[in-house]
Amino acid sequence: MFKSMITALAMMFAFQTSAEEARIGDWTVHYSAFPSTFISPEVAQSNNLERSRYNGLLNIAVLDADGKSVQVALRGQGKNLLGNVRQLEFQTIREGDSIYYIAQYPYRNEDNVLFTIDISSPTQGGELSFRHTFYTE
Repeated sequence: MFKSMITALAMMFAFQTSAEEARIGDWTVHYSAFPSTFISPEVAQSNNLERSRYNGLLNIAVLDADGKSVQVALRGQGKNLLGNVRQLEFQTIREGDSIYYIAQYPYRNEDNVLFTIDISSPTQGGELSFRHTFYTE
């Protein structure tokens, strides 16, 4: 069920210019934000995601020093330039040994959003912060 979702997200990491990487302690955090219309209607439906030109997705993967996925807890928010804050609710998607964390974020055209996400495990933690501008199609 999640295989097509993971494939779609992996392709976005490979091809999308907004895919980024950050270091938090011993972790490498891969993250991207993109319009939900980048995924197919079938993938959206099978994963209970809203596919809309006004809905974005955040994708986060946390890897240890050996490149293996790490199970973490995520809490975060998105804040646009008008000061409107929305809490992020992450869902965990597993495929084999890979773990992805997905959150939805509603937006309007040219919404510039500051995402601040606390990432923690029993052994370490830290904050990921990045800006992304969403555009409607």
